This record gives sequence, C-alpha cells and structure tokens, in this order.
Amino acid sequence: MLFIVTTFDALAQQKPQYTQYLFNNYVLNPALAGIENYIDCKAGYRTQWTGLDGAPVTQYFSIQGPIGKDDLTSSVTSFGGQEANPLSRSYVPNYQASDPHHGIGMHAVFDKAGPISRIDVNGTYAYHLGLSAKTNLALGLAVGISAVTLDRNKIRLEEDDDLAIPPYLKTHIKPDLSMGLWLYGPLYFVGLSGQQLLRQRASFSNESSQKYQQGKYKNHYFLTAGYKFFLSEGISAIPSVMFKHVSPVPISCDANVKFSFQDKFWLGGSYRHKDSFSGMLGFYLSNLCNISYSYDLTLSNLGSVNKGTHEIILGILLDNTYNVVCPQRNW
Repeated sequence: MLFIVTTFDALAQQKPQYTQYLFNNYVLNPALAGIENYIDCKAGYRTQWTGLDGAPVTQYFSIQGPIGKDDLTSSVTSFGGQEANPLSRSYVPNYQASDPHHGIGMHAVFDKAGPISRIDVNGTYAYHLGLSAKTNLALGLAVGISAVTLDRNKIRLEEDDDLAIPPYLKTHIKPDLSMGLWLYGPLYFVGLSGQQLLRQRASFSNESSQKYQQGKYKNHYFLTAGYKFFLSEGISAIPSVMFKHVSPVPISCDANVKFSFQDKFWLGGSYRHKDSFSGMLGFYLSNLCNISYSYDLTLSNLGSVNKGTHEIILGILLDNTYNVVCPQRNW
C-alpha cells in the first residue's frame, strides 16, 4: 500500500525526464507549436539506467506546424531570405519577429517503469505574435488524456489480499491540461510551462476508504532559457538551462551546452545536479531528416547497478519549402 501511495504522491516526478530537452521542448511546452516554417515531426526513444530490471523506458512521437503558412520571405514564419543560413551571423540582422499566427500539433508519450506504464496523448494549440522587431511571444495550451496502468503480476506482496492493489491489471484514465509561454528572438529563448495542472487523485484501489485514495497527480513546472554566442561565422555555442519543480521533490537543474558547426553537425554536454553527466551528438543529414543521440553517466548510487542512459531522437521536416536543414527559431 505504501509503495502505491508514494508512487503518485511523494517520490520523484511522474512525467518522464529528457536529456535532450533542447530538441524536444515541444513535448514539455505547447507554446512551441508552429514556431518553425515547416511541419516538424519527431520520434524519440529513451532507456534509462540500462541493465537495471524495471528501469524507465520512454518513447514518444510529436508533430506540429504553423497554420496558414505563406512562402514569401516576409511571411509569418520566414527567416530573412531563402538562402540564409540560420546558424550564421548574417541571419541575425535579417531576423524578423513573427506576424500573429497560429500553430497546432499533437504528441503521444509512452512511459514504462517497473509495474506502472503510462500513455499521454495531447493536442496542442499556440498563438505567436511579435512584441518588437526581433522579439516574439508564444502562448500555448495542451489538452489530452493520461492512461496509467498497474500490473499486479510485477509486484511481490507480503499479503496477497492487500486492499491497496487490485488482483488484476488496473488502468485509470484522466483528462490532462498543460499550458506554456515561450519568449524568443534570434539569439535567445525563455520558456515557462506547467503540466498536470488539473491535480486529480490517482488510486488503483477499489476501496473507497480515504487511506486508499491518497495518491495525486502532481503539478510539473519547467523553466528553461538559452542564448546563442557566435565563436566564428559558422560555429556557435548555445548554453541553456532547465529548472524542473515537482512538489515535494527538490528543484532539479539541468545545465546544457551545444556547439553547432555550420548546418552539418553539433556536439555538446549536459549536467543534471547530483544525478548525471551526459554527452550529446547530432547530425543534420538533409533538409528532410536529422538525428541526435545522448548518453548519461549516472552519478548517484544507482550508478553502481546500471550501465547508463541512452536517448535518441529522429527529426523529419515536412513541407520544407525553404529546404531548411537546421532549425531557425528553436536551435
């Protein structure tokens, strides 16, 4: 009973964590829907603490894009000319804040850890507007459902008739709500988002007694920011940080740096406070496809019983009229 209650109320976050948050921020913040001038599709796979039985495994798929796209260079999602390289210095003076426009999308996340598996499916809407010549603000909303399943067969109990856990596979489905803000320009971004804002109860027990109904869906809050520095005409460094808060767990901090080399490839590293070091590498294969990979080395005591964490993301760029190879507004 204690295990089930604390799983949803007191232990670590209920949502998956990601090392490459810089490349899948849309899954964390719905305000990014429609931020680019193409339809952005991503598929991700993360296996955490490899070699540890029952360790978390996360898969996700997302698709999002602008509504009413116009292919003129002065359109709402243009980037200052068809031949501009968005990683070059020449891109910055030509940058234009977006005219008001909309973005829509959807994402599905499949997460499994031990006896608990979860499916989240959300549809998203965002509205982008220009606050000044080079400053944009986007507001986003995500609405969907969460289905959480407990597999009794994967739990070893001292007493088989524990009333907190049903003697069969149990799934409960709840509505879900997320909101986000994204402030961005040619050299920076700042984002704030909240997930599981409805704060509903979560219990697998069939008993109505209050002591079996103490589990809760906790609010998840994310604050992230990044800035681009040019080291040369074709090389840029992008440090970023993400703070994550899920009460009553202490605030988590991820620090990340990415070095981009023209529109060919990038490499970087990340540190999660008191948890892990990570190395990252990615390639812009063409104007249709890009791929990235990260490996986490665990710093906590769990490091002695696992072989690290692997995460891979495949990106597909559809309706890419400008033949963009690398992202322009979300690097």
